[in-house]
This record gives sequence, structure tokens and C-alpha cells, in this order.
Amino acid sequence: MEIKRYLQERKGLIDDFIETYISNSNIYPEALRESMAYSLTAKGKRIRPILCFAAYEACGGKKLKSILPFACAIEFIHTYSLIHDDLPAMDNDDFRRGKPTNHKVFGEAIAILAGDALLTEAFYLLSSHSNISEPNSSEIDISSDTLVRIISELAYAIGAKGMVAGQSLDILSEGKEGDIETLASIHKKKTGALITASVKMGGLLANCGIDYLKSLTRYGENIGLAFQIVDDILNVEGNSQRLGKSVGSDEKKQKLTYPKLYGIEESKRKAKELISEAIDSLSSFDQRADPLRGIALYLLEREK
Repeated sequence: MEIKRYLQERKGLIDDFIETYISNSNIYPEALRESMAYSLTAKGKRIRPILCFAAYEACGGKKLKSILPFACAIEFIHTYSLIHDDLPAMDNDDFRRGKPTNHKVFGEAIAILAGDALLTEAFYLLSSHSNISEPNSSEIDISSDTLVRIISELAYAIGAKGMVAGQSLDILSEGKEGDIETLASIHKKKTGALITASVKMGGLLANCGIDYLKSLTRYGENIGLAFQIVDDILNVEGNSQRLGKSVGSDEKKQKLTYPKLYGIEESKRKAKELISEAIDSLSSFDQRADPLRGIALYLLEREK
């Protein structure tokens, strides 16, 4: 499996859907639509929605275009979180995805509202499970119970027990020594929860069995934690131009990170261990799960 080709092809589907959706959306005032589009159409890797695709395919799903609204809802949520994370009251970052952050271009108020709008629009996409031409229809066979389960899983992952909790812990831990348990909780909630939910969503859309769903959950939890550890490492020794965002900010803000507690080499070892465990969790899947395996290795070797 040529994972880079797979990622590029799936990214193309997502980018096309997002650009068509946002250009056809009747959003007013125009400043709000422009702010939403500015961050949503930036050059992100689309890892989370692609994970949804890969899990769906691993479980036998074949109608990729039909699950685009579900996968892209994940990207809407991720983009909202980036806009808000970059705000002066949060991480106060100047660059994201190689461009000035949203609030630098549109001001804090519109940036906040654009994030709010993207979060809410994501749940519109999920609840209507629509395509662009037929706003209230779906080509895949999904029961109302499954749809409610998907919405519940995603809401749990990004709310006060997941991503928002992780971001809160991250802020509250700045300037403190911290401990291993707090660090793991921050990473699992702030980053890992949405990644795990993305993988589980793909399985649910394919109507996978409980054993497969458990395996996908373990996979998601492991790569989610590994993803943030690698992110911590890149913040220390990465290249800001390649990453499209500032490096060295964690140390300046005295954030609680894996390099801070473990050092760089031990952090790298831990990330490799987690990726290995993620791949092992897919042992019951056949070659259709090769994209998931490839993505795990790709996340470990992200560009510096």
C-alpha cells in the first residue's frame, strides 16, 4: 500500500467536498463565511476524516462518497478547535497551516464566531447525513440508532469529558511541574479523543461488529496518544516552515509535555511503542486495514 498516494486521494475527496459545501452555503454575513472558509480550506492533512474513511474501508465499507458528510463533519470540528486554540486567551499563536491564524486576519470576535459556526455546522452535517445535491438524503444504509450513536460518540469526544477537558487541563498545567498521570490525561483528551472517535465512526458507518469496534478503539487510542507525543517532539526539534506553525512555543509557555517529563529520546521510544501496539490491535483485520496500518507508521514519521 502506497500510503502517501492513499492519503492524497482521500484528501482530494475531502477538499473537494469542503470547497463545494462552503461555497454553496448560504452563510451571512460574508465576513463570517470568509472566516470559516479561510481556516477550513487551508492546507491541512485531513488525517481525522481520512482515518474515518480507512476504518470504514477496513470494515468492508465501499461507498466512500456517501460518507463524505460524516468524515467532513470531523474536519469542521477539528478546524473549529484550531481556531479557538490559536486565540490570544488560549495558545496565542500567529501561524497555522502555513498562514496567519484566523484571529490575526479577521479579528478575535469573528474568529470565535467562525469556530462556533463550524462546530454547530458539523452537527448539522451529521444529523442530516446529507450530500450537497439532495440535502435530506443519504445513499448509505444507516439506522437511526447508529446515527444517534455516532453523534453521541463524537459529542462525548469533543466536550467536557474529552477535547475541551484536555484543553482545560493543558492550560491549567502551564508553569507547573505536573506528573505522568496528568500528562497522559491531557493528551488522551485533548488530541486522542477526537482521533479515536474518528476511527470508531468509520466502523459504525460500516455496521461493524462489536469485536472489530473494540479493536478500532484500541487502535485509535494508541495512535491518538502517539500523535500528540510526536507533536510535542516536533515543537522542540521541528521545522516551522514544513509544519506550517511555530515551534518552541511549548517551552516558552511552560507546557506539560512528554519531552519535558521524559526527554526527547524516551518520548520517541514511547511513540514507537504506541504505534506498534496500534498496529497489533488490527491483527483480526485483513488487508483492507492496510491503510490504517500505513497511517499509523506515517504519523510516527511526520516531517520535521
